[in-house]
Order: sequence, then C-alpha cells, then structure tokens
Amino acid sequence: MVERTIKAETYRSPNRPIYLVGESLGGCLALAIAARNPDIDLLLILANPATSFEKSQIQPLLPLLELMPEQLQLSYPFILSLMAGDPSRTFKASTEKGLPPQQTVGELSKDLLTMPSYISVLADILPKETLLWKLQMLQSASAYTNSRIHAVKAQTLLLISGKDQLLPSLAEGTRLDDALQRSDLRKFDDCGHFLFLEEGFDLVTMIKCVSFYRRGKSLNYVSDYLPPTPAESKKPCESNRWFDEITGAVMLSTLEDGRIVRGLDGIPSEGPVLYVGYHMLLGLELVPMVIRFLNQRNILLRGIAHPMLFEKYKKGQTLQPEFYDTFRLMGATPVSGTNLFKLLSSKSHVLLYPGGMREALHRKGEEYKLFWPEQSEFVRMAVRFGAKIVPFGTVGEDDFGEVIFDYDDQMKIPYFRDQIRQMTEEYAKVRTNATGEVANQDVHLPWIRPKFPGRFYYLFGKPIETAGRKQELKDREKSHELYLQVKSEVEGCMAYLREKRESDPHRSIFSRLMYRATHGSTSEIPTFEP
Repeated sequence: MVERTIKAETYRSPNRPIYLVGESLGGCLALAIAARNPDIDLLLILANPATSFEKSQIQPLLPLLELMPEQLQLSYPFILSLMAGDPSRTFKASTEKGLPPQQTVGELSKDLLTMPSYISVLADILPKETLLWKLQMLQSASAYTNSRIHAVKAQTLLLISGKDQLLPSLAEGTRLDDALQRSDLRKFDDCGHFLFLEEGFDLVTMIKCVSFYRRGKSLNYVSDYLPPTPAESKKPCESNRWFDEITGAVMLSTLEDGRIVRGLDGIPSEGPVLYVGYHMLLGLELVPMVIRFLNQRNILLRGIAHPMLFEKYKKGQTLQPEFYDTFRLMGATPVSGTNLFKLLSSKSHVLLYPGGMREALHRKGEEYKLFWPEQSEFVRMAVRFGAKIVPFGTVGEDDFGEVIFDYDDQMKIPYFRDQIRQMTEEYAKVRTNATGEVANQDVHLPWIRPKFPGRFYYLFGKPIETAGRKQELKDREKSHELYLQVKSEVEGCMAYLREKRESDPHRSIFSRLMYRATHGSTSEIPTFEP
C-alpha cells in the first residue's frame, strides 16, 4: 500500500502552529502524534485516515497473506487492483478535456488496456514482504490511534473520498467528525482512495476554503487571508455563470461629475472603499456583483458576513458546507467592528449591508425596504481611515420570486417556531444590543414562489469622500447626518432603478434570449438609457 509521508511544517516562532498532513496511514500517525502532544498547537489535515482498517475489506486478507507461499498469491492482485482507483474517473477526466469523441474513445481504450500492466509493474516494485509489513503497521497504528482518539485536541480537517475502494472512508469520516473535539469534514463524492493524486483536487485551495491557514494562535480573517488565484476565482465564476446569465445584470455607476453610466467606471480603483447598500432577498444580488467587480475591475470585494457562514456544519442544515466555502474563498469576513477596522486599515474594498439578515430574510411586501440601525455603525470607522463610501441600490428580486410563507407565518406553527428558535440560539450572535426591527436576527428560510426571471439592476452612487473630514465628523450630529445621507442615497438609487427599468426593452428573459440568438451569445444586451 502506498501512503503519503507525514509532512510537518515547523516555524522558529513558538506562536505559530505546526501543520501535519497525512493520507491513509499518515492520517493515523498524525492523530497519534496529536494525542500524545495535546499542548502543542497542531493543525491536522487528514485525507482518508486509515483508522477504519479493522472494517476494511483488505483486513480479513491479512492472515491469508501471512500464510500464503510466494508461489500462490491469490489475494495480492486483488489488493493492488483496489489501488488502481475507479475506472469511471478515467472516463470523466477524458471527456472533460474537450477532445473530439473519436480521440476520447481512443485515449480511454488505451488507459483501460494498459491498466493491468501497471498493476503488474506495481507488484514488482512492492513485493509481498513489503506489502505485508505495511499492512501490519497499518493495523497497529489504527488500533493505537482509536484507543487515544479522545485525547486529540488539535484542530483537524478531514478530507474524505466517496469512492474509496480500500477503506470505508465515508462512514469513518463521519465517526471521526463526531469523536474529535475540533474538526471540519469535507467530502469528495467522485474521488478514490488517493485523494491528493486526484485530478482537480487542490489542497491549498481547500485550506483557503475552510479558513485553515493561520500564522498565530488564533485565526485572523484579514492578515491570514490568502486571496484566490486566477484559477481559483475562475471556478466559482464558471459554476455561477448560469445565474449571472439568467439575471442579465445591469451595472450602473456614477462618475465624479454626477453622470450615470453603464459599467463600473465610476468605482474607485484604490482602497479603502466601503460599499453600503440594500441586501436583496436571500442575498441574490451577491453573485453577479462579485463576478462583475472581479472580471471588469479586478476588484475583490471583502464582504462583511453573518457568523453562521463560519460555524461548523451541523447535520440537518439546509445548505452543505461547500456552499459556505466559496464565500470564505472569495473573502467573506465575520461581522464585527474589529474585522471592519482591520479591513479598512488594509485598504480593502469592503461590502457592508447595515440591514443584514433582517433585510435578506424580509417578510411579505417588504421588498426594497431598508432595516438599518437607528445609529451609525460605519461612518466613524470610514472617516478614521479616510475611506470612500459608495452607496448603492439593487432592484430585481420582485421579478424573480414572491415571498408566500414568511417569518410571521412560520412562528404561528409550533414545528417551524421550534426550528427557528433552535437555529437562532446557535447562529444569531449579532446585534444583541440593537433596538428596533434590525434587532430581529431570527434565522429562518422564507418560502418563495418563483416567477419567470426578469432582470437585476445595480446603481452605485457617487463616492462620498471622508478623507480630511476627521475633525468635522467627530461631532456625533455631523456623523449622523452623513449616515442619513448614505441611507437616503441608497433609497434614491433603488427608486431610480425601479422607475427606469420600466423602459428596458429586455427586462424579460425571453427578450434577452431572442437578442442573444440573433446577435451572438457573447454580445452585451442593451438596456434603458441612464
């Protein structure tokens, strides 16, 4: 059996963690090291750890392999064939290359015909005595690790394959996730035993997705954040392209002279910039907005997000953890004054929704209504760093769906009321001292009746300069006036868009499909004149 050797990255500074990365047997040994060293700051990354060896289909073959003479090795080819992986992955990888069908079939046939010879070569490289020694070591390591699993205090990332033919990794991953004190589990349904060798799997990207990289004792969401590479940012853009196409987003921005133009030319290039706006139902406006900023202006928006996006996944949640991983990869940061301070001090482009969850999970008939705190939450922070404030409005949710079963309806039914209270106790940890409607941060999911898609519209107002106004805006009244100005401009942006969209000839998805059919799939679809 082939295992990855444990790799430990050590640092001179005693405040930095030590990373242990192990696959299969290496995963067992990493857990054993963590159990014996509970006081050392360890971060474990384990791929299909072999703690389930006793339940695997190769364990019963161990006594047989010990007694079997060299001339009769019936179980040996079977074990090696399990290491060859899933043949369907070969087919999938070949088709994803985009080759002509005839060439794809040719490559696939060649791979399948040469696979038996690979197993024969592997048998020569890995003789019976070596394999037996490795299996015995695996058996011993698995037994020891399972007896000490309760002592592991290290933060652990479990990477589990769905098509592991050597070990029952799916069931074992769930067991370890329940047994370990600080763990996160990620599943890869189409991958085999050797996850690190799978095409398309990138360990560094996964570390970024789960916010597993840190330089000190605790995670700093700003200084420890590693921006996505072009390849990493391309993947979420490609996977969400269908939604971007359906929404047909129209982006408008305001130049220094007050003119409204199509595109993002009015957006400041240099940070710090604070974008403050309306949070559409379910946050539907986020995907087209983040994609356009990245593709058109090479600007990564660091969104201030609800803490629930950073909590450990719990069984029964509506959304799988992979959904939240994309937000973390693209720069989402838990809402807090400290994180806003750090982002603005690092000259980031920060996305802030003062209405938060109350706006994104609004009730029936409350579309385009702002639920902002009575007092300013961001003006003084922006002034401290001389950040530009860009108010913006988004319109279009009422052309995609209508809330038919909202929070008020759900609270009247015991089953839903209990669910809401349970989720709120677990996740709603923001604005505990706030008053008014914005203080209602109860976690729930409104039921929505879909409509034939219309179009999303965005208007970014003229940037408001705060540089040089620090002394002026120390006054609470002046600061509050600026806060009300930003709120008023957000409402003005939405009012403008709601009026102007009535004259958009391509507001309907059917009209946009017809336009693309006659003008090409990459052509920009016209809209109203700003």
